[in-house]
Amino acid sequence: MSQDNKKILIVDDEQDILEFISYNLKKEGFEVETADNGRDAIAIAKKTHPDLIILDVMMPEMDGIETCAEMRKIDSLKDTFVTFLTARGEDYSQIAGFDAGADDYIIKPVKPRVLTSRIKAMLRRGTTSDDKPKGNVVGDLVIDRDRYIVTKSGKELNLPKKEFELLSLLISTPGKVFNRDTILSSVWGEDVVVGDRTIDVHIRKLREKIGDKYIKTIKGVGYKFEV
Repeated sequence: MSQDNKKILIVDDEQDILEFISYNLKKEGFEVETADNGRDAIAIAKKTHPDLIILDVMMPEMDGIETCAEMRKIDSLKDTFVTFLTARGEDYSQIAGFDAGADDYIIKPVKPRVLTSRIKAMLRRGTTSDDKPKGNVVGDLVIDRDRYIVTKSGKELNLPKKEFELLSLLISTPGKVFNRDTILSSVWGEDVVVGDRTIDVHIRKLREKIGDKYIKTIKGVGYKFEV
């Protein structure tokens, strides 16, 4: 079964995990590249431009958090999906992962069917934005949906994919209060489970980049965008 040549990069320092995930994803029709450390992963990603990167958290020398943060500084990887792979019981903070620019996380060990289902769900989210507004100009902010670019006072901002989609949702209807369920469904998808504070982390990162005046918190409800 073809997955339209979607490319996935798997990064893990355990060879058996690389082989297990590679086998199951290739069986589903994905193109697969592997790396056993963060530095090689960055080099491969810059060369092959994968659609999705599965990144182990606990790796020697350069861990997954640091690797993800470095990847998000590279323009060609700004819109690439990144999901962390983390073992149960590891000292891993979801907040640190999302701060680094991750889109999701998967707990290992994971069943092959669950793994491929989560990956397909993430990749589908990247192809369902045709019905959303293509561009917005609000105050000193310009959002270009065709090119996934946000500029503030003429300066281009570096927004990971989920931050961009969250801002785009809020700015689509200034003054409207978007509750947390609507935000999660619109930005992360109904078939993906993320931590309770995921939205808060992304809102905080957006405020750091565009300023505090635009996004207002409605306690107990959600968020709204104000001009």
